[in-house]
Amino acid sequence: MTELGNVVPERPLVFLKSTSSLLLEGQGKIKVPPGCSELHHEVELAIIIGKNGSKIDESKAKEFIGGYALALDMTSRDFQTDAKKKGTPWTLAKSWDTFCPISSLIPPSTITDPQNVHLWLKVDDELRQDGNTKDMIYPIPKLISYISGVMSLNFGDIILTGTPSGVSAVSSGQTLEAGIGSIVKMSFQVE
Repeated sequence: MTELGNVVPERPLVFLKSTSSLLLEGQGKIKVPPGCSELHHEVELAIIIGKNGSKIDESKAKEFIGGYALALDMTSRDFQTDAKKKGTPWTLAKSWDTFCPISSLIPPSTITDPQNVHLWLKVDDELRQDGNTKDMIYPIPKLISYISGVMSLNFGDIILTGTPSGVSAVSSGQTLEAGIGSIVKMSFQVE
């Protein structure tokens, strides 16, 4: 999915988030980092890798999916913009503690067609993102194949798949509610 009017990349754009960025519902709030003046939400379908693999062929990618989850890719947009200008990695913009709120595991059988699920996000009950995974730039098998061609994927690894339009800033005190259709929804406060 395109975000913020960015040019569609020739190949999938890959970045890493720290494991300490994971935040399960009920285990805390999304924290605005010191010096961040522009914290953005990005609702995404997450792929949970079910077994180790390397150089996975697209035709076999489904065999490596252990499940799905709903995730928020929180981004310090001002830190990211600064990193882009300098040509440096986005780690500090993407990996702060609490920057990947995530639902519990959704079994693969619950989402029969991951390329056609409704993603939505509300901030203080105002709908900000409303999209469908059918609009993804790269299909899930391509993402798994491409990433595993660069680095091995291990059991439990999480791949975020991209966000629909509507990305916007949030601030302390606001509540984010997101969902995958009626399959799962989650809510987090920002502090």
